[in-house]
Amino acid sequence: MAISTFQRREVKFLMSLEQYQALLPIVHEHMNPDQFCIDGKEYGIYNLYYDTPDNLLIRRSIAKPYYKEKLRLRSYYSPANPDSTVFLEVKKKIGGIVTKRRVTMTVAEAEAYIQTRVKPYYERFLDQQIMKEMDVFLNCYDSVAPRQYISYQRSAFFGKDDSNFRLTFDRALTERRHDLTLTKGSYGNLIIGDDQRLMEIKVPGSIPMWMSKALSEIGIRRTSFSKYGRAYQNYVLQQTVNRPQEERKMIYA
Repeated sequence: MAISTFQRREVKFLMSLEQYQALLPIVHEHMNPDQFCIDGKEYGIYNLYYDTPDNLLIRRSIAKPYYKEKLRLRSYYSPANPDSTVFLEVKKKIGGIVTKRRVTMTVAEAEAYIQTRVKPYYERFLDQQIMKEMDVFLNCYDSVAPRQYISYQRSAFFGKDDSNFRLTFDRALTERRHDLTLTKGSYGNLIIGDDQRLMEIKVPGSIPMWMSKALSEIGIRRTSFSKYGRAYQNYVLQQTVNRPQEERKMIYA
């Protein structure tokens, strides 16, 4: 059964291909591939992020407040169809601690719920409680709708000695702000370079000593990185570049 809720720290690192290749043998020494990395292969993750018409949620997030939250719909295959099983998730970050709660539904059920608040039936009490949290979220923000598509290819690992210690490598981060549906394939603009990897350490406590040592020796530094945030910033920059010259002069005056 898929995990419905969890709490952890998430630490991110943006690295070069050379750094990734140097770190990978050390990772294999201390960690096992995730169950979804069949035969050690990557798997795809496909997301729709919801926001208000004025992009309030992502603008707040970029400002790095003590508390922030987001709503997204996630699929593990693409393209999906209306009957495909997906995950509707509320993700919150409070003082550096990340919590995520999610429920399963079909693409059609998710679209109906966002538009009309008609919920699928859930027998489990936990799912019912999570749906109440979804209701509260949607009642707080006016006219929430899909605003951003983001997909990527992921390799995931968990610790041999501590299965709660997780590590992911993402590449081919792809975004678009049109065709905002999971029923269309993955295409769009790259968020990071082909020769880069985004690593996320997901841990309930401290980072293992062996990992801290490896990061120091290879020269991999912690960074602040949001996939949705970077995609939105690129969008704003492109909108500014496309504005007539006189409008740009007024903006920067």
